[in-house]
Amino acid sequence: MNKTAAVAAGVVAIVAIIAVAFWAVDIDITEEGRLPSAEVDVDVDPGKLPEADIDTVDVDVGTKKQEVLVPDVKVTVEEETITLPTIDIDPPDAGSSDAAATDR
Repeated sequence: MNKTAAVAAGVVAIVAIIAVAFWAVDIDITEEGRLPSAEVDVDVDPGKLPEADIDTVDVDVGTKKQEVLVPDVKVTVEEETITLPTIDIDPPDAGSSDAAATDR
């Protein structure tokens, strides 16, 4: 693989990762947060952070055998079997009851 093809493949992989990041995580806020309250005598109620259930995608990365045409040094084309990476992505279940509770 020449340098230009490697760079192009890297750019495509980065763009794909960024695109997947927009739908890869399902965050459901299960309880609203509030800011701390303070009195003048410096008694401070610590406040509360929101609680959240976070479901992420399940990504399985593997390899598979694939026959591709590979040029030899003499620039003739020969068929050769190589190992290619595979990715299996299972997105979080957006239809769960937790997701319906936060749709407002």
